[in-house]
Amino acid sequence: MPSFSLPALIRLMRPHQWLKNVFVFAGLVFSQSWRDGAVLERVLIAFAAFCCVSSMVYILNDWHDRASDALHPTKRHRPLASGAVPVPVGLALTVLLLLAGVWIASGSRALLFLLGIYVLLNLAYSWRLKQVPVVDVSIIASGFMLRLLAGTWAVGIPPSRWLLLTGIFVALFLGFSKRKAESFHSEASQRAVLAHYPAALLDTYIAVAMTATLITYSLFATSPEAQFQHGERLLYTIPVVIFGMLRYTYQVHRGRGEDVARDLLRDPWILAAGVCWLAIFLSRWL
Repeated sequence: MPSFSLPALIRLMRPHQWLKNVFVFAGLVFSQSWRDGAVLERVLIAFAAFCCVSSMVYILNDWHDRASDALHPTKRHRPLASGAVPVPVGLALTVLLLLAGVWIASGSRALLFLLGIYVLLNLAYSWRLKQVPVVDVSIIASGFMLRLLAGTWAVGIPPSRWLLLTGIFVALFLGFSKRKAESFHSEASQRAVLAHYPAALLDTYIAVAMTATLITYSLFATSPEAQFQHGERLLYTIPVVIFGMLRYTYQVHRGRGEDVARDLLRDPWILAAGVCWLAIFLSRWL
């Protein structure tokens, strides 16, 4: 029987990437539906299902890229590329994660539908579309939007048009920032698609996505809908959001941001901005 360690198996699932799945909670937070136990339970189910399925997708991507990852200066340490987890064990884990995700989401056809689209898009990304400029980032962004829909439409929370618009632009901002951070690596370790992304073009895309995010979020925070539901609190979060995005852009231009989930947690100033945003938003209940 092939030998492997439990820590290597856990690393293979990339649990730190589950941070991206907090997009599932956006509808719950902004609709203030967390006091409804049934809705909260459905959102937690959606979060757990996306954790299982997203980990499955990461393992399949690692399996597909294991030969090229073995030649990469940092990716060669990934469990499949390094041999820390044998391929048969990794593939068996993908089956278990898929079954777990489907079982968790089995009570909601809408959630199963969104998970199916997520898997299909990511498989297409891994096998071919990550080499197509703009399409690659659009698929990354769609993953965030599917999480957002899983926490709204799929659980019975009507998605706000402002939430969807802001979510789209945040996702595009993170996607193009990821490509920008990757462009600082040595040419030998860069993604092939980066050859089609001149530095000035990536800077333009990032600036457009960030500007659109700040505009839509500000319009949302000052809209009658938000004023009625949240009072003045969201208005006071606008400077915090501006600071957070500017700080993240600064970190991206230092070569960080390739791993969005990990790099967001590494910067104490971004973490402080997140805590500040929560404190302002939850000030009514504190």
